[in-house]
Formats: sequence, structure tokens, C-alpha cells
Amino acid sequence: MSYLLDTHVLLWWLVDDPTLSDSARRVLTQGKSRVCVSAATLWEIVIKRSLKKIEVPESFAEVVAAQGFDSLPVTWEHATEVGNLPLHHRDPFDRILIAQCRVENLTMISRDAMIHEYNVSVLEG
Repeated sequence: MSYLLDTHVLLWWLVDDPTLSDSARRVLTQGKSRVCVSAATLWEIVIKRSLKKIEVPESFAEVVAAQGFDSLPVTWEHATEVGNLPLHHRDPFDRILIAQCRVENLTMISRDAMIHEYNVSVLEG
């Protein structure tokens, strides 16, 4: 199985937050599954850093890369799929992650209840 990390799940993982579910922690520690981080997630994080909403190092992309996760670029197919999504969720970053899950057949690891409104597989983050 292959997974895509929601932004909050990535941040929880990096700081070993106990909020992260046991099932998500197992997926991330066992190394048996493909785990992806979207370029959109890094984009969201650096925007929030520039707005002083979160604190992450300037080298945040390197920190994420060191985790061994696969980088998932945003493609034209992903962007087009956003237009096929119902408007359950207006957050553009979540919408592109959902589109990526649909196009790439990934399971989203997330705690966001709205993700369940879409036709994607979700593992509780």
C-alpha cells in the first residue's frame, strides 16, 4: 500500500507528537510501505513559516528528505483532478492532496474529518 501524509501528520511525525495515531506510526516506522510527501505540503509549510504561524528551519525540505519519504510533485493531472472534486473542502492545499490521492491511488494519512467526504482511502493520522 502507498500513502500520502497530510501536513499535520508530517509535522506530528517530525516532532514525535503523541497525537499521531498508533496505526499511522506503524506505517511510518515499519518501512514496508511507500510514504509520500507532496510538494504542496512543503509549499503550505513554508507559507505558514513566512507568515510566522509555525516555526520550522530554513532547511525544512532537507529535514523531510532525510526521513526517506518519496517526494510527490504536483502535476497537471493532479491540478486537473482538483476541478473534479466536490466543494466539501475549500482549503486549496487539502484539495490538491485529495486529488493526488485519487490520481495516484494513495491512502491519505490524516486526522481531518472532511477528507472522508471524498472518494479516497484514509488512514486515521
